[in-house]
Amino acid sequence: MLFSLPLLLLAATTSAHYRFSKVVINGEAEANEWTAVRKTKNYQSNGGVTSVDSPDMRCYQASAGTSTATIGAGETLGFVANAAVTHFGPVQFYMAKVPDNADINTWEPAGNVWFKAGSISAVPPLGSSEATWPAYNKQIVEFTVPKNVPSGKYLVRVESIALHQAQSVGGAQMYLSCAQVDVTGGGTGTPGPLVAFPGAYKASDPGLIWSYYPVPTTYTAPGPAVWEG
Repeated sequence: MLFSLPLLLLAATTSAHYRFSKVVINGEAEANEWTAVRKTKNYQSNGGVTSVDSPDMRCYQASAGTSTATIGAGETLGFVANAAVTHFGPVQFYMAKVPDNADINTWEPAGNVWFKAGSISAVPPLGSSEATWPAYNKQIVEFTVPKNVPSGKYLVRVESIALHQAQSVGGAQMYLSCAQVDVTGGGTGTPGPLVAFPGAYKASDPGLIWSYYPVPTTYTAPGPAVWEG
């Protein structure tokens, strides 16, 4: 019996899920899961969010936060993927400033509060391998906290968009979580544009759809542009 390459690729990748449960501050990972990261609903299944209209698109959280990490503006913040980012696609980072009068452990980041702070997207020529997707099969994904972001407490949302089953609308899977961080030494920038989750994406966005054949010639990750503050 003969199988097409797309079917073989799907079979090889369907069962390999993951979660983001630790932060990495300037190269040093937390010792335990769910310390600065809010515990997510996939803490046992490692499954992703499949509806961009779900409130789970915010933080996918199962319980409130318990701790906050500290990082300086302009420093490197990462997330550990357990066991690795085993599906190809972009990895993006969003930040939302916690209001001064709110408890970071329980604050719900609803409405237009998120700005994109980093993105690890496709590198042409396009394909479904690590050559195109720099985050694919990595255990740690990271970005630089914008140096001009104002100091204060933030939720930092990591999002891996898995495209291996995204041949039709609704097939993309989002693996995400939110870390609680206190940014020090910040600037006076005005991050933006601000977007909401759910709301920032539509299931029909081109960045949430992938074709194995013909392979696309261009790719743009969904959501706003990265704030280069």
